[in-house]
Amino acid sequence: MLSEPGQVFGREQEAFFALHSSAARRRSRGYVVAATLPGGAACHRTAQRSAAPRPANPSSPPRPQPLPPPLAMAALGHLSTFGRVTHAVVRGLPESLCQHALRRHKGDEVDFARAEREHQLYVGVLKNKLGLQVVELPADESLPDCVFVEDVAVVCEETALLTRPGAVSRRKEVDLMKGALENLQLNIVEMTDENATLDGGDVLFTGREFFVGLSKRTNQRGAEILADTFKDYAVSTVPVADTLHLKSFCSMAGPNLIAIGSSEPAQKALKIMQQMSDHRYDKLTVPDDVAANCVYLNIPNKGHVLLHRAPEEYPESAKVFEKLKDHMLIPVTNTELEKVDGLLTCSSILINKKVDL
Repeated sequence: MLSEPGQVFGREQEAFFALHSSAARRRSRGYVVAATLPGGAACHRTAQRSAAPRPANPSSPPRPQPLPPPLAMAALGHLSTFGRVTHAVVRGLPESLCQHALRRHKGDEVDFARAEREHQLYVGVLKNKLGLQVVELPADESLPDCVFVEDVAVVCEETALLTRPGAVSRRKEVDLMKGALENLQLNIVEMTDENATLDGGDVLFTGREFFVGLSKRTNQRGAEILADTFKDYAVSTVPVADTLHLKSFCSMAGPNLIAIGSSEPAQKALKIMQQMSDHRYDKLTVPDDVAANCVYLNIPNKGHVLLHRAPEEYPESAKVFEKLKDHMLIPVTNTELEKVDGLLTCSSILINKKVDL
C-alpha cells in the first residue's frame, strides 16, 4: 500500500505499465487497460499496445511491458520542478453564487461578504505572501460558479487544455479563461468534442503522471483528450461516485506526497491509484476528506509551501499538516465556498512560466 512520509510501500499489484500515444496511434495499436477491483469497480489506463508476441494461450492477456526509458526519464526530469509556480489565474465572486451556484446538497446559505473576504485573503496569499503574478479576472453575474477557475483549464508546463465542463451552465466560463491564457503565451488546446466532458477538479497531476476521476462531470472521452494533449505523461482513470470530483478528497501535498481523506470512498480511490501506477507515492492521511484538498507550491527562497484548511475549520486535519516540518504552512479559511462544493484548489490555476512575459 502507499506509505506515510518517510516510508516506502511495496508494489503489490504492479500489473499496469503505460505509455499513451497520439490519437492516431491509439486508433491503430492502442487500447485502454481495464481492471476490475473489489466490489466491481472498474478503472482504466491509457496505454500503448506492446509489439511483443502474445502468449501461447490466445485467451491470456498480453504480458505487461515496463515503462520505456524516454518517458521515464522525462517524468523524472519534471519532478525537480514540481510545484514551481510563477503565475496564478483567479476570478472574482459574483453575487449570484449565493443563490444559483451548483451544489450537490442543499445546506446553509452562503454569506457573500464573508465569502468575498475569504477569497480576497486567498488571493492575497498568492500575490503578496508568495510573490506570484496574479491575473484577476472579473466576476460574471450570469456565471454563478465562475470563481472556480480550476474546472475550465488544465495547465501543464507551457500547454493549457481548455476543458468542456460537465455542467452545461458552466461552459461559457471557458471563453474569458481562453483569452487570459493566450495573454500568458501558453499553447492552447481546446476540447471541442461534444461527446467529451472534463472538469479540472477531476485531474490530479503528480509530477509523474495524471489521474483523472470519472465522475458525473468528467467522462472517458474527456480523459482521452487530456491524454492526447499531454503525451509525455501516462494517464489513469479512477471511478468517482460519492463525491463531486476526484480532488474532493485528495491532492498533492508535496513532491511524491498525496494528501488523502480517511473516508471509505477516498481510500478506495487511493487503492485504485496505487494499482494503476508504477510509481511509489507517500501518503498523508487526514481525518476530513475536504481538508485533503490543499495547494502545494515550490517557491524559490521559500521552499515547500502548503496552503491548507484552517485549524478552526478542521482542527484534527490541521494537526496532521503540522507534522510537515519542512513545509511553510499557510492556513486558509474556506468556509463559505465549501457550502457550494468549492475547495482550495478550485479557485486558482497555477502556472510556471519559464521566461518573463
